Amino acid sequence: VQPVESGGGLVQAGGSLTLVCTGSGLKFDDYYMGWFRQAPGKEREGVACITWSGYDTHYAGSVKGRFSITRDNAKQTVTLQMSGLKPDDTAMYYCAAVHFGRFNTEEMCSATPADLDAWGQGTLVTVSS
Repeated sequence: VQPVESGGGLVQAGGSLTLVCTGSGLKFDDYYMGWFRQAPGKEREGVACITWSGYDTHYAGSVKGRFSITRDNAKQTVTLQMSGLKPDDTAMYYCAAVHFGRFNTEEMCSATPADLDAWGQGTLVTVSS
């Protein structure tokens, strides 16, 4: 599956933004999906990850309660709804996929880039103070 992200942009602190990742290629619902981010000078971190069914999710502590990850297998999309945005959320956001059975959602969000099967090109989110 090849992820393609969209929906990034500039938003004021406290605002909301929705990112969408579209998967193409192989069978979308064979894959766990996740959103990762990388701020300048920082390591890439897992933000939210979701199982192939959507029934189980994992969130980074810094976004729990503010971000929500969902997926629509019929449309081959995974969405990250972000609210209560903070300047610290400014980063390039990436969508990634890993075939089910390799990790649980927490493990996927903690995985290194080389451990996952596919990455998108990223979409930039900038939160102004």
